[in-house]
Amino acid sequence: MAEYDTTRDAAGNTVVVEKRSSNMGWLVALLIIVALVVAAFAFGLIDINQTSKGSLPDVKVSSEGGSLPTFDANTAKVNVGSKDETVKVPTVDVGTKDTSIKVPTVDVTPARDADK
Repeated sequence: MAEYDTTRDAAGNTVVVEKRSSNMGWLVALLIIVALVVAAFAFGLIDINQTSKGSLPDVKVSSEGGSLPTFDANTAKVNVGSKDETVKVPTVDVGTKDTSIKVPTVDVTPARDADK
């Protein structure tokens, strides 16, 4: 965390100055400790031997029953059909005439009315 200090400049104005602190001392101390432990192992000052074998614990898993959730869903009914409709269709003589053709229709019944 940064620390701040206030001082005055030559004109007498208050100036805020950030104090910088270094953590290099902790890093050097940590490196020295690690080096000492490695040296102790290298020169035989520390000797670690395994006296017994390790093992993982026995784990038994059992499951019984269980079921997936069930749902009752009502969906809308969609009826697609066709009906006769009169539309204007251009003719070769650049005129129009009424011609009867089949056009698609869609009838949607909401889900709440689908069972009726």
